[in-house]
Amino acid sequence: MQRMNPGEVAPKAYQAVLGLEKYVQSNVDGTVLELVKLRASMINGCAYCVDMHSRDALAGGESSRRLFAVAAWRESPFFDERERATLALTDAVTRLGEHGVPDDVWDAAAKVWSEKELADLVIAIATINVWNRIGVTMQLEPPAQV
Repeated sequence: MQRMNPGEVAPKAYQAVLGLEKYVQSNVDGTVLELVKLRASMINGCAYCVDMHSRDALAGGESSRRLFAVAAWRESPFFDERERATLALTDAVTRLGEHGVPDDVWDAAAKVWSEKELADLVIAIATINVWNRIGVTMQLEPPAQV
């Protein structure tokens, strides 16, 4: 059962996170953004976000095969070099440990993305992690029907 609706309880804070969301939606490639959102949501165990971003990606033309493969992206042949670098960065930023993002992960992403694109990717990863933490903490549930 959902604990509260943060948009109602703290609307200014909620709007600030929506501002980040609008920024990344207009500055990060849509296919890449959905992969980032889905992967981080899987790692964080946010059922609401996994459901939403799977549906959004399918509606945007993504294949179900690639979406299922996000869970095992390292072993999957379905992702190109840029997507692999993005998924590795998503994993590292989402699981941020005491040593931060490893240099090899950063270097691989910096090899295939411009400095601006990389900055936008980090903001996108941070943003979905904020949403995941809200969703998991508030116990948001996917809709029964869509």
